Amino acid sequence: MTANEKNLATFETRLRQLLLRFQELKKENGEVYAMLEANKKTVKELQERINQQQADYDSLKMAKMIEITDGNLDGAKERLSKLIREVNKCIAILSDENQ
Repeated sequence: MTANEKNLATFETRLRQLLLRFQELKKENGEVYAMLEANKKTVKELQERINQQQADYDSLKMAKMIEITDGNLDGAKERLSKLIREVNKCIAILSDENQ
């Protein structure tokens, strides 16, 4: 075997190794892209869940504020009615004293 033939055989061997490695890397690259797409899909789903949870939380917070406001409004009405009754009693007592 001459030096050129030996160099050519070495070149062919290295070229085959390079092609095999290329195929392996191409397959690995495809797997990585598939994982990336799956992760993007998962992130999108989780972001949608976060947005939904935030909307639910905001709705619950608003409902709780309305509930507290309504409760305070009823309580305020009751206190005002009680004060009006007391004022009316005082007016009645004062009216009785003046007669």
